Amino acid sequence: MSLIVFPAIDLKAGQVVRLAEGDMDRATIYGDDPAAQAMLFADQGAQHLHVVDLDGAFAGASINGDAVKAIVERFPGHVQLGGGIRDRAGIERWFELGVSRVVIGTAALDNPVLVREAARDFPGGIVVAVDARDGMVATKGWADISTTSVVDLGREFEDAGVAALLFTDVGRDGLLKGVNLEATVDLARAVTIPVIASGGVKGIADIHMLALHAKDGIEGVITGRALYDGRLDLAAALNVARAA
Repeated sequence: MSLIVFPAIDLKAGQVVRLAEGDMDRATIYGDDPAAQAMLFADQGAQHLHVVDLDGAFAGASINGDAVKAIVERFPGHVQLGGGIRDRAGIERWFELGVSRVVIGTAALDNPVLVREAARDFPGGIVVAVDARDGMVATKGWADISTTSVVDLGREFEDAGVAALLFTDVGRDGLLKGVNLEATVDLARAVTIPVIASGGVKGIADIHMLALHAKDGIEGVITGRALYDGRLDLAAALNVARAA
């Protein structure tokens, strides 16, 4: 199984943006047509997308639903969605709209029963976001730091049927510092659930290194700013992921 490359579309007030370290005040706007951006990624060979409702992550409820719907309607592949999905109704609504996977972050810590029941009822559809600052889980749009370690949270869902853990090093996200390979691989080796790497991708070397560790349980990688800034060519990244 080759590494999945997920181009990221982060939504804020209906626009495509990227944040630095999850800070809403440090947003760079890259476009105002999310569905058109999704099609650009599709044209370059992307079969998977990672979409985040940033406003939703802070509000705790869907804010950019229209933009998400437009993306799902036009993108020919799989859409993975996160941001403010914290109840059963929200989970069900997105699956009905055609989202392939729903990412649950804050609720995984606050309401693990929700995750377990959703993973049972939507096989292969639930991803748990394990966002970390200095090894501890960050929640509510990364505004709060918990006392739970990323490995402990991951292990809590090992028997639940969760499709993947989405691991983000908050301190690197949107800063092009390079993926925290060591922490990502450590998590992948510590749990039986596949891990998706996120945060800090700066170029093709990150894709290559992660692809070499696919055997350790790394399923995919999410990349945003590097694509938008032209530091990473998506078609080249997809080729490297397949070749490794």
